[in-house]
Amino acid sequence: MKIEILPVVQCEQLQPTVYALHLRSAYFSGNIKPGQFINVKVQGGVYPLLRRPFSVAYKNQDIVTIIFDVVGEGTRILSEKAPGDTVDVLGPLGQSFTIPYPGYTAILVAGGLGMAPMPILTQFLKEQGITNIETFLGARSENYLVDYNLVNVHYATDDNSKGFHGTVVSLLEKWLAENTDKSVYVYACGPNPMLRALQSTLKNRSLSGQVSLECIMACGVGICQGCPVESINDEKKYRLVCKDGPVFDIQSVMIQ
Repeated sequence: MKIEILPVVQCEQLQPTVYALHLRSAYFSGNIKPGQFINVKVQGGVYPLLRRPFSVAYKNQDIVTIIFDVVGEGTRILSEKAPGDTVDVLGPLGQSFTIPYPGYTAILVAGGLGMAPMPILTQFLKEQGITNIETFLGARSENYLVDYNLVNVHYATDDNSKGFHGTVVSLLEKWLAENTDKSVYVYACGPNPMLRALQSTLKNRSLSGQVSLECIMACGVGICQGCPVESINDEKKYRLVCKDGPVFDIQSVMIQ
């Protein structure tokens, strides 16, 4: 873990409010693992005061990419970055996705910008010989669907603007019912209501998986104790999303 001032290579608009920020860093590109995140100070000075956590979405040679939705002042500032600008980055932080056993079909499930860690996870799975990958993306409308460097994508939208009309978990349930012969393992990220529904679906079907939790993280390293998540059947009552996660076994935590 270290702090680096990274030069901006490009800020690319992917959807009306969604951007991919490409940063140059041989260190982060060489050390980041899928599911880990970086804490970004969006500009100099004291405002915005706190760093923002972002999953690293992709890496290509010495370029690392984060994908974000403009939802406030910090992300607005990031969306206006251009070549020649710099960004203050702390990381890599947190725990990564893992491969539990060989030869399974990897199911990637993302709601909205929960897709952010999925491109780098796709890279990693392919490198480790997991070539059967199915990706399920859900969003309120097609303007929030981002399939950047993803493979075999199945779409779901709340407003029926693209793909399946309904939730991404409902779409996954339909696929699972039609593919009972496959050995599957699930990786997921997205809003908590989606993850709760997915947790229930996997438990009912005796399927396993890992989940990356989204949470406000002030420090990113476990000092502030501001991102607790309750454990299930664990002697440790609470874990910290930033330090013990953000990746957890999906049946090991209470998703509120």
